[in-house]
Amino acid sequence: MGKATAMRKAVTWLAAAVLLLAACSAGEGDRDRSSEMRQPATGLPEADMNRQVELGFIWWGPEERHKATLAALEVYTAQHPNVTFKPEYMAWEAYWKKLPSLAASKTVPDVLQMDAAYIQDYVSRGIMADLSDIDLTGIVPDQILENVKINGKLYGVPLSYNAQGIAYNRAELEAAGIPLPWKGWTWEEFFDWARDAKTKLPPDRYPIGDSTSAWDWFQWYQASYGGGAIMSPDGREFHLDRELFFEYHTILADLRRSNVVPPADVSLTFLENDPLADQMTSGKVLTRGATVGSIETLEQLMPGKVDVVNVPVGPAGGGWAQPTIFLGVYADSDELAHAKRFVKWFITDREAGRTLGLTRGIPIYEEIYKELEPNLEPKDRLGKVLADVAADYAMPFYAAGAGFTEWVDAYKLTMEAVMFGQKSLEDAYAELNALGESIAKQNRNR
Repeated sequence: MGKATAMRKAVTWLAAAVLLLAACSAGEGDRDRSSEMRQPATGLPEADMNRQVELGFIWWGPEERHKATLAALEVYTAQHPNVTFKPEYMAWEAYWKKLPSLAASKTVPDVLQMDAAYIQDYVSRGIMADLSDIDLTGIVPDQILENVKINGKLYGVPLSYNAQGIAYNRAELEAAGIPLPWKGWTWEEFFDWARDAKTKLPPDRYPIGDSTSAWDWFQWYQASYGGGAIMSPDGREFHLDRELFFEYHTILADLRRSNVVPPADVSLTFLENDPLADQMTSGKVLTRGATVGSIETLEQLMPGKVDVVNVPVGPAGGGWAQPTIFLGVYADSDELAHAKRFVKWFITDREAGRTLGLTRGIPIYEEIYKELEPNLEPKDRLGKVLADVAADYAMPFYAAGAGFTEWVDAYKLTMEAVMFGQKSLEDAYAELNALGESIAKQNRNR
């Protein structure tokens, strides 16, 4: 199936998407007229307004996020003296080990942090409350709200922006006399740019990395030419476009033979964000993929040298730009109205916004970002630049479908074998396609 055919046959699956980061607000704490007008409607009967309430709130993150969130909870209690909290917080892995047991025992806290990769599953299990009655007009952009809905309903309030782009070493490109990447470049232009750039670099330095074993990079390519996501969020549908697969990987193989991308043994030694082993910080490669959440670390390791551009585009767009982190409410909470009121406060209250800062990324509410912006460091501003440059071409965020962990792992190992010449592209496609179809069939039969 060619690109045009793929466009006609494309299946658009709702991505389990939402953007990983931020929080903030417009607020009661300031008591100015404009902030009061932005406060959420309580949705509470008069008699319930001052009743003593304890809300459970569970989240994951680093220590900086924990401290900021606990401080924000104190702000809320100061503004609403009848409401206190029972906080639970932990690291990422521990969180996703604990949440399933809480769901099974029906002891999920009233408010829970949720990620794009898991929301579909928890919605299907009846864990997440419908938040469609929370008025987010003028707070969360309309298109973002539509993108994160599941079956037309809102189950999580986005906290922050996230997007996929490409970081590049502006200083080194300029020094080598290589034209800088430009917004809106196509896949063809991206590969041509890399070929030309290589002519201006020494043998052991490369304009782009080798994405052969990265399934998500091929998925962006397939989706950008109308082939849709490789698998649906529920894992019941699978489509690995044969023609686009061979086209993409044949191009990369040619680039590898021409020394435009690093040799296989060099590529597989890279460790993202390691000062010595990261492909960019090591000086080996002048570009690499980056998200709003990861660009901060890269800028810290290479201060003043990093700039960003969108992922190459095809007829259907390129890359993604969506929230991937948000707050939800437990469907069986005894305090639904209070929990919803708190969730809206979390992203709109000005004092909360100042307290939370960028601990969950770039705030989804523009008014909060504007308030924080004057005091942001270059590394923080760069994340907003990435989000903005990616937005115009962005496709939905396509996470791995339910039950497809085995396939994702198999893709990496199989394509690494291709990189080393241990497996043909034909055999690789046959194995990956058969495994994907088998997993999808199993999911449909459950």
